[in-house]
Amino acid sequence: MPNQVNQSITDSVTQVNTNMLGMAPATAMGNLMLATSQSLAAAAMNLTTGQQQTNVMYQAATVQGINALMNTGNAVTGTVSGQIIGRG
Repeated sequence: MPNQVNQSITDSVTQVNTNMLGMAPATAMGNLMLATSQSLAAAAMNLTTGQQQTNVMYQAATVQGINALMNTGNAVTGTVSGQIIGRG
């Protein structure tokens, strides 16, 4: 068996290896940017969800406060009316 390898085969292997070494930094940077963009998108989604939940809580607190004011008004009106009727 001859120990010589065809020159075109070694050329092809060298070009593939050089290509892979040349593309490695760009591939790594692309992977980093992809992971970073996905993290930022998830953070933005969490922020939006938090704001929506906070608005729902504020609305519920406002409704509870208005209900408390309305019920207090009825209770006070009923008590005062009862006292007036009791005197008369």
